[in-house]
Amino acid sequence: MKIFVWKRVCSMLATVTVCFSFALGLGAQVETRTSTAEGKTTYVTNVARGEVVTVSGNDLIVKMADGSMRNIEDVPESARVTVDGKQLGIHDLHPGMKLQRTITTATTPMTITTVQTVRGKVWHINPPLSIILTLEDGQNQQFKIPKDQKFNVNGEMLDAFGVRKGMMVTATKIVEEPAVVVTQEKTVTGQAAPKVATEVQPTPPPDVPILIAEGKPEPVPTATTEPGATPGAGTESAVTPEAASHFSTMWLIVLLALLVLAGAIGWNVVKKNRAHS
Repeated sequence: MKIFVWKRVCSMLATVTVCFSFALGLGAQVETRTSTAEGKTTYVTNVARGEVVTVSGNDLIVKMADGSMRNIEDVPESARVTVDGKQLGIHDLHPGMKLQRTITTATTPMTITTVQTVRGKVWHINPPLSIILTLEDGQNQQFKIPKDQKFNVNGEMLDAFGVRKGMMVTATKIVEEPAVVVTQEKTVTGQAAPKVATEVQPTPPPDVPILIAEGKPEPVPTATTEPGATPGAGTESAVTPEAASHFSTMWLIVLLALLVLAGAIGWNVVKKNRAHS
């Protein structure tokens, strides 16, 4: 929390009581009373949001909500950000974190009133410029007399021309100091960067054997489509080279048998033609 106080001093002469502005020197016996009156406090809250872009040492780059980039240099080690209930420092921040800074400014007007009173016996007076009083400690002290100043002499109000040597007078100085007390409370909260989902490979349950491949993998035979068959129609079967060779041999035997049968039939026809001729 930071406190800034601006004071504007103004001197005011009271109209009800007798006021006497005087220049005090060393050793003057002055009774001082101070009081403070506070006015109504006003509050202003400012909220800024952004996302961490990069963190380098104690330097921070944040992308603000309006899209602008803000470079924050030399972030103190004592600076803290509340994220998920934890207090984090500058070195705990990571890109993607959401930050929110809230600054609450409280302004309180105040009036500080200081009343200074001096009492003494008139030793010498030079109206309307100055007066010399003998104080209670026996020392003489000179004071300047402001314009239209009144003196309290045994309850009677007299101006400088009515005061005489040997009179006991009381002089009062009232100073009002208007002041403004400004307090700032800053809090920074954040939200952790969203976690990237990663695919986790399932682990086998305990006491379950795991197959371990040995040697080099062998290619799986591909299915062969028979001539005239429509791909994808019916159930496909794999034909091995041995089966294909056996199938070709059978076709060759059938073909030879047909040739022999055809030759026999042709030979019988020729014999019959010769017999009739």
